[in-house]
Amino acid sequence: MPKKSAPKKSVAKKPANKKTTKGQKPVTVESMMEQLAPLLEGERAVTENDLRALMASLNGPSVADKMSDEDVDARYAAQELALDAMDARTEAEARKLAKRALRLDPDCVDALLVMTDLDARNPRQILDGLRKAVAAGERSLGKSFIEENTGHFWMLLDTRPYMRALQVLGDALRNEGICLDAIQVYEKMLELNPNDNQGVRDPLLGLYLQTGDLKGAGRLLKKYKDDASANFAWGYVLERFLAGDEKSAIAALKTARKANPHMELYLTARKELPEYLPEMYSPGSEEEAVLCLSFVGAAWVTHEEACAWFFDQMTAEARREGVSKEALLRAPVPGKKVQ
Repeated sequence: MPKKSAPKKSVAKKPANKKTTKGQKPVTVESMMEQLAPLLEGERAVTENDLRALMASLNGPSVADKMSDEDVDARYAAQELALDAMDARTEAEARKLAKRALRLDPDCVDALLVMTDLDARNPRQILDGLRKAVAAGERSLGKSFIEENTGHFWMLLDTRPYMRALQVLGDALRNEGICLDAIQVYEKMLELNPNDNQGVRDPLLGLYLQTGDLKGAGRLLKKYKDDASANFAWGYVLERFLAGDEKSAIAALKTARKANPHMELYLTARKELPEYLPEMYSPGSEEEAVLCLSFVGAAWVTHEEACAWFFDQMTAEARREGVSKEALLRAPVPGKKVQ
């Protein structure tokens, strides 16, 4: 089975240089492939509807439609500089390019992300910078454009910087344990793009369970009921247990073990976590288990009664030897703090 890309920061490929005129978007092979890549890397095949959506986005609505020729040229020139800054080899070069981009377009989201990455020295500064980038994206797109295109955002090139900024902000909030704010960001992303090309339903499920929002977790599991990932399989076990449906939880646990048995070893701290998250994974692999733990592990640890129940299930089936409840509850997972 082919490997899949693990969730990571999404950086758009730099489009070829092309002069634009009023209302015209730069249409290149690179821009088409940049949109097609998330589908090719996903779990499902590219359908005829996907291709129609891509073509519609290239010929459809643009934020440039109501802008002057000069503003259009400045905006796209700034975006190219920002993408160059994201690919820069040195911090000095990245800073120079990002500043040039912001002189052309003060609301250039990717340039603001680059500057935040370069200048922020603590979590508060990081979050402030990311919030400014998100606000700039909202101004750049405009309220009417956002409202008119909610539901298929990722298929429009103009939305990509804003969606990237939202994801980086959501991830940063989650890493700082500001769970309720992170939930709001991820929920907004799924409203804008229910197809979830960026994979934010995975951390969102973990946050729902961590904060005890079983209604939110139930809605998400139902909405993406065809998701066969280990993350949703193990998240469903916890959701059923917390809902008081032990019979379903036991059945779900059997399914989750088949989906990825490596998760047990990490959840019980019998296997040491790697220092960095993997960049690629295959279904059922250790790499997928590491990613799964990063998403729902904190939720399991937060609910100690669920951990104890899991241990009892393992003991009853003699699946492991030498594992203590104490070791299980000490499982080292990120994001244990709850807002």
